Amino acid sequence: MKIKVQPMGTYQTNCYIVTIDNKDIIIDPGQGATKWVLSQCSNPIAILNTHGHFDHVWSNDDLKKRLNIPIYTPKLDCFMLENDPFGQGIPPSKPNYRVKEDATHTIEDIKVTFHHFPGHTPGCSMIEIKGCYFSGDFLFEGSIGRWDFPYSNGRDMVKSLEKVSKLKNDFPIYPGHGSPSNLKKELAYIPYWIKQVKQTI
Repeated sequence: MKIKVQPMGTYQTNCYIVTIDNKDIIIDPGQGATKWVLSQCSNPIAILNTHGHFDHVWSNDDLKKRLNIPIYTPKLDCFMLENDPFGQGIPPSKPNYRVKEDATHTIEDIKVTFHHFPGHTPGCSMIEIKGCYFSGDFLFEGSIGRWDFPYSNGRDMVKSLEKVSKLKNDFPIYPGHGSPSNLKKELAYIPYWIKQVKQTI
């Protein structure tokens, strides 16, 4: 498996291309991602969204039309792609697959699991591919996603942090912003973040 990454747009949102057996999976194509993705993909098969925020899904529709490939999005966040609730002027996109919580899909023999960790958004997920987790805006290196946005929920974030703290296997984490990390490293920060979130709810 090969992983390419390029930060996109004002918020430097990480767009990933995961290549397995010469098949390319695009994760979180943000603002301005189209040119880079087209230059890096030889056999694209799907677009995956970790969650519905505009800076992670901006180029969904453009790439879907150009490449004729499906979009997979957590079902609880699909309204963000379709209705632009933050008024950012995002091109609307329509997911082909509205992914249920903690569901696994097989895309051309590649198993993809959307692990549901709400709080930042209702559908916020970490996407597992071949033992690597693309954490979107749930976990970052030394930090977590904000829980004070519209449609965010601090109580859900606490539950998600408690849920991730119970995971036993270490794995690489590729976040929506910033540098890669791993679960073992981030688990050290989880009690601090649980305390911080609880103080606000």
